[in-house]
Amino acid sequence: MRRFAGFIPLALAVFATLVFAGDWLDGEASGWWPLGAALLVALGIHDLRQTKRALLRNYPIAGHLRFLIESIRPELRQYLFESDTEAVPFSRQQRAMVYQRAKHQLGNRPFGTQLDVYANGYEWITHSLAPKPMGSHDPRVRIGGPACTQPYDASVFNISAMSFGSLSANAIRALNEGARRGGFAHDTGEGSISVHHRAAGGDLIWEIGSGYFGCRNADGSFSDERFAENALLPQVKMIELKLSQGAKPGHGGVLPGAKVTPEIAQARGVPAWTECVSPAAHSAFSTPIGLLQFIDRLRRLSGGKPVGFKLAIGHPWEWFAIAKAMDQTGITPDFIVVDGKEGGTGAAPPEFLDHLGTPMQEGLLLVHNTLVGLKLRDRIRIGAAGKIVSGFDVARTMALGADWCNSARGFMFALGCIQSQTCNTGRCPTGVATQDPMRQRALVVPDKAERVFNFHRNTLAAVAELVAAAGLDHPAQLRPHHIVRRVSPNEVKRLSDLHEFLQPGDLLDGEAAPAVFQAWWSRARADSFSLA
Repeated sequence: MRRFAGFIPLALAVFATLVFAGDWLDGEASGWWPLGAALLVALGIHDLRQTKRALLRNYPIAGHLRFLIESIRPELRQYLFESDTEAVPFSRQQRAMVYQRAKHQLGNRPFGTQLDVYANGYEWITHSLAPKPMGSHDPRVRIGGPACTQPYDASVFNISAMSFGSLSANAIRALNEGARRGGFAHDTGEGSISVHHRAAGGDLIWEIGSGYFGCRNADGSFSDERFAENALLPQVKMIELKLSQGAKPGHGGVLPGAKVTPEIAQARGVPAWTECVSPAAHSAFSTPIGLLQFIDRLRRLSGGKPVGFKLAIGHPWEWFAIAKAMDQTGITPDFIVVDGKEGGTGAAPPEFLDHLGTPMQEGLLLVHNTLVGLKLRDRIRIGAAGKIVSGFDVARTMALGADWCNSARGFMFALGCIQSQTCNTGRCPTGVATQDPMRQRALVVPDKAERVFNFHRNTLAAVAELVAAAGLDHPAQLRPHHIVRRVSPNEVKRLSDLHEFLQPGDLLDGEAAPAVFQAWWSRARADSFSLA
């Protein structure tokens, strides 16, 4: 009997159809019930005949319930079953904090923390018994090395790279207007500078990827003339060369021709309605020394603006090769942005998202330590990105060696993103990550720009309060010994004891170094990304 249980709904539908048909012939049936029963029978027959879904062949009609419930599972989990502190990828508590700060609402919470302070990984800042008066809510960092003639005083909290195309026109306009009002920077993403980036006049960090969008020749190679046209715009404050990104390091991208609208084509400098390819690797250079020479070339073409690169750390010897090339040539970038594998708004294969690339903290420590060991740290500023949304996230990241922080998804939440995780489908329910005109009209630019401004301002106010409570004047004074992490139920360690840190010149003097340097530093080559 159990083997036929799956066919009971179909049998009931057939029975109901026969009953309703009899009543209809006798003139006793009314309403849509006969038609509804007949449609269920038709659906059941279709399920039995189709060959793609085994479940429906064994459970006609009833099997559709499984697909229906599975389709709304993320929403059910997010709204009904997810705990407030379960960060997958961002917890309800994190999202609520951003929403409240974006709306400039009271963000204080009563009755103590919801976090388990005795759980492994719990972190806190040690406070001072002589706290300082709260300093500026808008701390700045000057970016620009010896070869830079137009340094930029950046906020310590900025909008990370998100292209027009991945985000809607209204989202880009709201982000840039918020950045203009708050005096912080808006990274364009590798899709280049669109009319929507320029509408409000907010400060831009122009990101250039391997497709050289906005600065390319017809064959996809780099164009000096087209680069200079954009780089010399007063609105462009810095140029960032993207070597890799946290979401999908080592992975190129293809934007199908159907998505290359005239607006996107104009920004990227490609033909409309034609497949747009971002290669996995750059064509303008192939060696560490070539990379630095290209950066020097970009700095000259931009009139001396700060030029740097962004990378997600992969093979450590490749980063060491770049560092050795800096030491050998004397050419240094003005800044380096370390992108963590936990960050990123871009869609990628699950294996890339889950198991490729280095998390931000480890990547940041490696870059910071290397520059300190070469006595180059004071010439190069370091930015960091990777799941940074709170004042504590900013403070901890700066304590580990960053000069400033970037956030992508935090500012998406400020725009109204509800973490539906449909960014790659074009069906974003709030109009943030879509090119659908009907969907993006829901995002009202003046209102969302105000929220972007508020989120930035209130996050930095929280940073200022933490810094003052620690007895410091500026977040740049935070050090690893200010942050404590629980490593077991009965043991805690300061980050200064948990991680190894190089002293200035250690790599030049051949001093003992962390294991990663012992393994790979001597084999890295300035003239090649390959091992010696």
